[in-house]
Amino acid sequence: MDKYGYSGPERFRPLSPWAYFGYTILFSIPLVGFILLIVFSLSDGNINRKNFARSYFCALVILLIIMLFLLFTGALAGITESLSYRY
Repeated sequence: MDKYGYSGPERFRPLSPWAYFGYTILFSIPLVGFILLIVFSLSDGNINRKNFARSYFCALVILLIIMLFLLFTGALAGITESLSYRY
């Protein structure tokens, strides 16, 4: 039994709040973090770490979609604005 009262298999051991904080910082490192994100999301280790890595990856995909949408609408607005000033 550990300090959180869990005595089951290691695969299902809960992560501490500090582990989530540490993994968030680790996944935020530009190239190494993305590689580890993919490794952890595909591993057969701790299922809670795998699910957290997958949720972090989903959040990155959603953020990328939002950023591309904003970039596209901003570029489109800039193009239409520059075309409206022609005489």
